[in-house]
Amino acid sequence: MLQSKRQKLRKALDRAGKKRTKADASHAVDYGALALFRFQLRKFLSFSEAAALEAGLTPQQHQALLAIKGFSSARPVSVGDLAGLLLVRHHTAVELVDRMTKLGLLGRIVDGDDSRRILLQVTRKGEQKLRMLSKIHFEELRAASPGLTRILRSFRRSQAR
Repeated sequence: MLQSKRQKLRKALDRAGKKRTKADASHAVDYGALALFRFQLRKFLSFSEAAALEAGLTPQQHQALLAIKGFSSARPVSVGDLAGLLLVRHHTAVELVDRMTKLGLLGRIVDGDDSRRILLQVTRKGEQKLRMLSKIHFEELRAASPGLTRILRSFRRSQAR
């Protein structure tokens, strides 16, 4: 009895597999492309972490410098903004900023409109480290670009189907 139920289930699964419709194909997932994309991201992040450590920074300090410099063109970045950009809690960002200020990588400025708000500024020392790291990151991205472009194209093609 148990054997016949297994056989029926197996036959039903086989029939279901053969009855794939066009709608099913449009919902197909390219696991290989996703895995390859995730691998490329992890490889880049691993490179980035190692480069930051070699430059005498923690990966989080490097990310903070980049976020402050990269997002402060329209208006200065506050400690609260930094917490949001790094996806950390406010008190974690405060501790990070404290350490980076002691290292001479950041300066604090009281917001002229709201004295409770602290704005962040990258110092000359922080700029030098960030510039050096950014150059090698762009080189790494240039090298990875053809592979990433192929993966992203495959995502676009699978969406078009």
